Amino acid sequence: MSEVKIYFDILTLFPNFFDSPLSTSLLSKAIKKDLVNIRVHDIRRFGIGKHKQVDDRPFGGGAGMVLKPDVLAKSLKAAMRLRKEERPSLRPRVILLEASGKTFTQQKATVLSHKEWIILVCGHYEGVDERFKELLVDEEISIGDYVLSGGETAAIVIIDSVTRLVPGFLSKPDSLVHESFTPTQQEGEEIKLLDYPVYTRPEKFQKKEVPKVLLSGDHKGIKKWRSDQALKKTQQLRPDLLEAS
Repeated sequence: MSEVKIYFDILTLFPNFFDSPLSTSLLSKAIKKDLVNIRVHDIRRFGIGKHKQVDDRPFGGGAGMVLKPDVLAKSLKAAMRLRKEERPSLRPRVILLEASGKTFTQQKATVLSHKEWIILVCGHYEGVDERFKELLVDEEISIGDYVLSGGETAAIVIIDSVTRLVPGFLSKPDSLVHESFTPTQQEGEEIKLLDYPVYTRPEKFQKKEVPKVLLSGDHKGIKKWRSDQALKKTQQLRPDLLEAS
């Protein structure tokens, strides 16, 4: 068995949402290999009254409902206590998943992959009481400039993106070096490029042939072709990456 590299705790109103994503593909294998340890906590367990109320109307009026800070705080405290009983030395990074957060990037995934313990709080409804953010959240993250019905989808995106960077997750670690958004050196400058186009068998598909250079065995030529194609692809599809470099 491997040593656990990252502990994840997820606070959510919909724990069943995670049943399938956490039990399939490479993420499931990482859990079974004990590379990561993931626990899902039901926020509603700490709801108020017999109806387990977790939200309320916003002060000042307005549409939608707001997640209560006292309920979230109790849920967070319980999750932390449970983890601390097993690993007292762990220090959590509490992240709220909300549309107003900073945009998630490959660079942020790399930073988080070096954390021992990440707690993901899934926002919902109209939002989360601001006092919970100010007092108990380390940072807010969004996975893009659009609105989801809840933070659960974002949680899976972040867990998948971060976990694949953990040593032992990928059978061929070199693949992390040559992929989209990973900083690379070109003419003495560090830039971010999309990955180069890739091909496999058959050599001809619907009259389209594999570029000859990839069949040549000329490793230097292949490397240059891939570098040129990555730059060309980035210029066509994501010129903003080059402008930001």
